Amino acid sequence: MTAASKKIFVLVLVLMAAGAIYYAFLKPAGQGVGTAGSAIPGVEETSSVYLSSLTDLEGKPVAMDQEKLVFINVWATWCGPCNMEMPGIQKLYDKYKSNEKVAFYIISDEDAETVNPFISRKGYQLPFYQYAGAYPPALDGNAIPRTYIIYKGKILTQEIGASQWDRPEITALIDKHLSEI
Repeated sequence: MTAASKKIFVLVLVLMAAGAIYYAFLKPAGQGVGTAGSAIPGVEETSSVYLSSLTDLEGKPVAMDQEKLVFINVWATWCGPCNMEMPGIQKLYDKYKSNEKVAFYIISDEDAETVNPFISRKGYQLPFYQYAGAYPPALDGNAIPRTYIIYKGKILTQEIGASQWDRPEITALIDKHLSEI
């Protein structure tokens, strides 16, 4: 290989790497799918944000209530950040659990034999569910915890990674949308 062909080869590799980095990390928001008309700028809107094959921890099928404001948290017992945010989710749930307009879905792909002892040990009183299968594109991700607040098929807010879910901004967001129902 001549010096000139090596330079061309390296240049092509650099351009390909730059393009891959751009599309993976630097593409401006708004060039993604379905961002127009979203409740929060840059947050995806889609009609397929509901999970169709949930089960409770006893294996009974559960249908997601699409008429309510929905809080979805995807987590695992072995996930440190998931465990860190769970007390805040419990506080948020305690605030809204008697509200007929709100539904919580705390979802894991782990089996009940793993989840139940964890719940018992920690004392959580949350609606835990299992989900096996592919998530809708708007909820798909390879990181946990993932949390979404959805209303009328729109993702109002989402967080990848641990967050404090009982903070005032979250309750204000929920209360604002509950006043519309």
